[in-house]
Amino acid sequence: MPLRPAVFLDRDGTLIEDVPYLADPARVRLLPGAAEALRRVRRAGWASVVVTNQSAIGRNLITEARLHEIHAALQRLLAAEGATLDGIYFCPHAPVQEDKSVIEHEDRKPGPGMLLRAARELSLDLPRSWMIGDQLSDALAGRNAGCAGSILVQTGHDVGDLAAEWPVAADVLAALDLVPLAANANPPCV
Repeated sequence: MPLRPAVFLDRDGTLIEDVPYLADPARVRLLPGAAEALRRVRRAGWASVVVTNQSAIGRNLITEARLHEIHAALQRLLAAEGATLDGIYFCPHAPVQEDKSVIEHEDRKPGPGMLLRAARELSLDLPRSWMIGDQLSDALAGRNAGCAGSILVQTGHDVGDLAAEWPVAADVLAALDLVPLAANANPPCV
């Protein structure tokens, strides 16, 4: 089976509203353009995969079962708008320090572990894939996994200081304008 490129996406502040330590599935709200972005990725024949740090589990603020309920709510909202994800990967480990550039655990962004695992399990081509998120740790995870590039969005955390090093877009839909979807596309599976 040929490898296909993917768009890896952070969850909070990229696809959904950023609610600190989101614990209630009823509070999941798609950001404007998120569903359309995923539809564009699918039309291009690329995979769309969420990779999300979920330290609320490691901090004992929510259970893994509750996180699955939150992700089910996300999937329902996307399905209602004709969009879908190929996978959702999460890291439950809580950070020890505040520096978002330090890899404390292979799976916790900026570590590449979630992206590498998704690539193995979903037959993804990392050198043709892109990472989109709203924090330095997202951009670094893409770089550390060997992705073609990383893009920051302005719908979550303030990325102003990072604009000198990383491309910045207004939101996930605008970020896709910077990803060469058509140039690297494989035909969609039928």
